[in-house]
Amino acid sequence: MQKKQDRVWTFVLSVYLLCFALRIWEYVVLRTDQTVLSEAFVHKLLGIGVLYAVARYSGLGLRQIGFAPSGAARNLSLGLGLGLLAFVPAYLAEIALLAARGNFTGVWLFVSAYTVDGTAAAQTGLVFFLLCIAGNLINVLMEEGLFRGLFQKALETRYPFWASAALASGLFGLWHIMAPLRSYWDGSMGSAAFWANALLLVGASALIGFKFALLTRITGSLYAAMGDHFVNNTIVNLLHVLSYSGADELQTVRIALAQSLSFLLVLIWYKNKRGL
Repeated sequence: MQKKQDRVWTFVLSVYLLCFALRIWEYVVLRTDQTVLSEAFVHKLLGIGVLYAVARYSGLGLRQIGFAPSGAARNLSLGLGLGLLAFVPAYLAEIALLAARGNFTGVWLFVSAYTVDGTAAAQTGLVFFLLCIAGNLINVLMEEGLFRGLFQKALETRYPFWASAALASGLFGLWHIMAPLRSYWDGSMGSAAFWANALLLVGASALIGFKFALLTRITGSLYAAMGDHFVNNTIVNLLHVLSYSGADELQTVRIALAQSLSFLLVLIWYKNKRGL
C-alpha cells in the first residue's frame, strides 16, 4: 500500500513541479502580466498541453478526469449562476458600506492593464476585455483540469475523497504564492508583508479550491467548478466599485463575502446531494 501511495505522490508532484517551474519562468522571466497583455497565460497554455499529454498516456483520460461532454452545458450554467449569485449581494454590500460613509461614487467596467510604455491604467477598449476573458478561460481550463481533474482523480486511487480534496487544494493554495513571492524577490515587498500576503493568499486559495472540489464531486464533472471559477476571476477583473479613495477600496471585503456565501451554498448543496 505504501509503495502505491508513493507512486501516486511521485506522479502528482512530478506534474505539479513541472507546471510550477513553467509558472516561475513566466512570472520571473517573461512577466507577461506586466505587459500590454496583462495576463500570465503562457505557462497555462503550456500546462494545458502537459495536462492533455499526461491524461492521455497515464490511463486517466480526459473524460475520466471530468471533461466528459454529457451535461457540460447544464453544469457550466450552474457554476456561472453560483458565481453570480454570490457576487451580486457582495457587490451590493460593498456599495452599501461605501455609501453609508458618503464615499461611493459609482461602478465602472474596465480592465486594469499595462500600456506599451509599461504604465498601468484603466483600459476600456474591446481588445482588453477580450484578452481578459480569453486569459480567464485559459486559466480555468488549465487549473480545474489539473487540480480538480488530474490530481484529484490520481489521489482518489489511494485516498478517500475528503483527503484527496484537501491534498489537491493544498497544492492549489501553494500555486498562488508566486505573486507575493515575485514582489518579495523584486524588493517591492518586505518580508513581513510577504508572509502576511502569502499566508492569506495561499489559505484563501486552498479553501476556494476545496469548494471547487465539492462542486466537482456533486456534479461529476469539472464544468460547474470551471463556471464558478471563471466568474470569480473575471468579475473582479472587469467590474470595479469606485469611491473618492479610488477603485476597489473594499475589494477584499467583497471577495470574502462572496466566497463565504458561495462556500455555504456549496456545502448545503453537497449535504443535500450526498447525504453528508
